[in-house]
Parts: sequence; C-alpha cells; structure tokens
Amino acid sequence: MISVLFTILIMCIVLGLIWWIITAIPLPQPFAKIAQVVCVVIFCLWLIYLLLPLAGGIDHPFLR
Repeated sequence: MISVLFTILIMCIVLGLIWWIITAIPLPQPFAKIAQVVCVVIFCLWLIYLLLPLAGGIDHPFLR
C-alpha cells in the first residue's frame, strides 16, 4: 500500500513537471490545450491501472 502511494506521489510530480513544461513552451493555443488534455488522460488511465487491483474482487482481462 505504501508503494502505491509512493508511486502516485511520483506520478503527480511527473505530471506537474510535464504540465509546467507545456505551459512554459510558447505553443499555439490549440496545441497547448491538446497536449494538456493528452497528459491528463494518460495520468488518469495510469491511476486507474494502479488503483483497480486495490478495489478487490475485480477480474479485469488487462490485469492478467
């Protein structure tokens, strides 16, 4: 359980760093928003992948 919390903390730090880099680079407006949305979607999918086994009793084909 501690390892999952540590992993989530590292993920948040990495997401914050990527978010800062995206906002620091002067990208045109549509490309910056698309990059931010892609970053958040990847973060959410990774978080679901980490927390799904902790839900207990859920047998998911991707986790085999």
